[in-house]
Amino acid sequence: MAHQKPGLGAKEWAVNFNGIYLATFLFICSKNQWRSPTAELLFRNYPVHTASSAGTSDKARIRVNQKIIDRADVVFVMERKHKQLLSQRFDMADKQLIVLDIEDNYQFNDPELIGLLRVALEEYL
Repeated sequence: MAHQKPGLGAKEWAVNFNGIYLATFLFICSKNQWRSPTAELLFRNYPVHTASSAGTSDKARIRVNQKIIDRADVVFVMERKHKQLLSQRFDMADKQLIVLDIEDNYQFNDPELIGLLRVALEEYL
């Protein structure tokens, strides 16, 4: 089944392979320790999309920067504050920026967090 380009405006997805659009996803949380790495893990070895993760905090395991953002086709943030920070600090032109509204209440790979992510990312999985 072909995945449709979900509202990316004029920007094309990275690769079109036999009618399937392959996209690079970036997941953002604060410290890149629990939520965004868990979301990234959902797409490990996924045949259609690739994913990476980063954090907005100075204490983030992997701190987001413009180069990381530029590699992504779609940027998912866990909270609205992450969207605001990215919009203030980086050039987000031509990026689809999606707020998942998942609060910082979960440990890495928490089953409840995985369930929330699966629901929020259903059209991409």
